Amino acid sequence: MVMFEEILKSEDVKDWQKELMKYEFAVQEVSTKINILNTEFKNLHDYNPIEHVKTRIKKPKSIIQKLINKDIEPNAKNASIYLKDIAGIRIICSFDKDIYRVFELLTGQSDIKVLEVKDYIKAPKENGYRSLHAIISIPIFLSTGVVEVPVEIQIRTIAMDFWASLEHKIYYKYRNKTFLNISDELKECAEMIALLDKKMFDIKEEIEKIEKS
Repeated sequence: MVMFEEILKSEDVKDWQKELMKYEFAVQEVSTKINILNTEFKNLHDYNPIEHVKTRIKKPKSIIQKLINKDIEPNAKNASIYLKDIAGIRIICSFDKDIYRVFELLTGQSDIKVLEVKDYIKAPKENGYRSLHAIISIPIFLSTGVVEVPVEIQIRTIAMDFWASLEHKIYYKYRNKTFLNISDELKECAEMIALLDKKMFDIKEEIEKIEKS
């Protein structure tokens, strides 16, 4: 069994620091873009589609484990080549339509490239999980030159995030075991949450119609 400490000692720690630094910069850049969009909506439209934003950079231990699982030599260079989810941003929106609106506005900016999209809202996972996932890249201007850095984006509603968070907590401790009855119940809960999302949006639409009349 490979020990993470041995891998980190055998490789210059500065390599990991240098590699992860660019992902931190990428998260800062994308977060700034998201904050600008949200602030603009608040000021011009009196409505903010974004409830809150969460960011994360994978720890070296987690990166190393993922590379080992892929049978790839666990070093900082390979992490940059083979992994696209080292930097992550989760955007929590109010309603389903806000998800696609925020995604279009963000990825419509000229310096952002969309590398991959997985729509688990239109096609939920088997367990009921719903969210819009995308891998984007953004240029980071370093003293040594411009570097394109991938960032994983997840966009979901408050209700979707609530379900995903609890599902993770329930299964984390028992991730190597199977509980079919619990899986069925969680999927049923996901369907209820999807219905709740739709119902809340319908209420919002009805209120807006009344205000306009």
